[in-house]
Amino acid sequence: MEKSIWRKKPMSAYEADIKNNQLKRVMGKWSLTAIGIGGIIGGGIFVLTGTAAHYHAGPALALSFIVAGIGCVFAALCYSEFAGMLPVEGSAYAYAYGTIGELFAWIIGWGLILEYAMGAMTVAVSWSGYFNKLINLFGIEIPYYLRNDPFSAASYATNHNLEPSSFAFNLPAFIITWVVTWILVKGIKEARNTNNLIVVLKLAAILFVIIVGAFYVNADNWHPFIPEPEMVKHEDGTSAEAYGIRGILSGAAAIFFAYIGFDVVSTSAGEAINPKKDVPFAIIASLLICTVLYIMVSLVLTGMINYKEITGDALKAPVAFAFDHVGKPWAVLIITAAATTGLISVMLVMMLGQTRVFLGMAKDGLLPKFFKQIHPNFQTPWKSTILVGLVVSLVASFTPIGVLSDMTSFGTLFAFAMVCLAVLILRIKDPNRERPFKTPMLKLIAPLGIITNVGLIALLNGLAQKLAIAWLLVGLIVFFIYGQRNSNLNQMDKD
Repeated sequence: MEKSIWRKKPMSAYEADIKNNQLKRVMGKWSLTAIGIGGIIGGGIFVLTGTAAHYHAGPALALSFIVAGIGCVFAALCYSEFAGMLPVEGSAYAYAYGTIGELFAWIIGWGLILEYAMGAMTVAVSWSGYFNKLINLFGIEIPYYLRNDPFSAASYATNHNLEPSSFAFNLPAFIITWVVTWILVKGIKEARNTNNLIVVLKLAAILFVIIVGAFYVNADNWHPFIPEPEMVKHEDGTSAEAYGIRGILSGAAAIFFAYIGFDVVSTSAGEAINPKKDVPFAIIASLLICTVLYIMVSLVLTGMINYKEITGDALKAPVAFAFDHVGKPWAVLIITAAATTGLISVMLVMMLGQTRVFLGMAKDGLLPKFFKQIHPNFQTPWKSTILVGLVVSLVASFTPIGVLSDMTSFGTLFAFAMVCLAVLILRIKDPNRERPFKTPMLKLIAPLGIITNVGLIALLNGLAQKLAIAWLLVGLIVFFIYGQRNSNLNQMDKD
């Protein structure tokens, strides 16, 4: 075998992985679709809609969701082709390992770790915000220094003329992370059932928002639909150009985090009953369903309240704020309760995806054996799940949400672009391989996917770009120090 950073994992090794799979195959196409919907619907609708409307696109937020959705469709079609051929855990990492090479696969895998970890942290912080709003409706209030990270707590104390606290810790975010960790350790069947129930409740809440909210839409709030470009000051004190065409595109980059759930479907292939057919179906179905819902909710939101008025606390819970704005407090309770419940399933999906990427990389020897140890009774990668829970709970408790969400988007966009490239390379190099699902017009779809996703990366927050690039550089160091030397392919080279 070629001793190179571009050496590929042979197809026989993938077949052995599938044959020796230790995970429970309990998920059909609709359970997988629910996993996708569970991951997609959450922060995007309940949190990021307000931020994207006020700071980026205005009423044209619906167009931002369309742009982001188009970029996802390109990637989803490419994901589906790979998922049919290689129905194993590991997602884009596994696909790249068998087509382009070890280094390329490692970079994608390292990017996926960033995507899922930061995604789970972002949602944990979002959940904390909605949970606090929910208990506030019943007259209960947690001290500000126990519901905010140190940076947000300091800002809160200043804005409310309070004595600054020497200690701050987002306790709700910490607790909910460990609840989700326990569910995932207990077993995929329990996680599936929990997710399915929450998804049903969440879809009911979204339909409620769309149907009831439509009666309170004021068409004047949509004019002009694409506002003239202007400089808008952000909460951190910086200013950036918003609205116009650039605002629509930057809005698409900002809310791209909302779409990462369909990616997790492919990481669950090891637990799918019929992965070659069900995984492609679930990827495309979950994406299409959620894109339509996103567009409709964004139109209702910006029709109920002027985008200029979505400021302050409204940014943390924009949908609930919109109903409060039109004098429907009973609806605020329903929406807040649904969001608080619904965001749990998003966390569950993000942390599930994280551990399955770890599992795939550890099976290939690129990560220590610790990450592939399966519990004898629960049949889950329990040690890595607990480690992920520890890291996510601590970082979410001490870090502001803004940087986390943009870094999540970077990891997602990067992985999507690489998948589009990888599937194109494989189609050219190995056109005769059996493909249960074949991406239509691939020579057009794949390049468009690459261009769209890389273009959106360029529109992300500058600090997030720098931190994400630093993460990738650290990943390269880890690869050359540990991964390359200990990979299964390297051992085969020695034999």
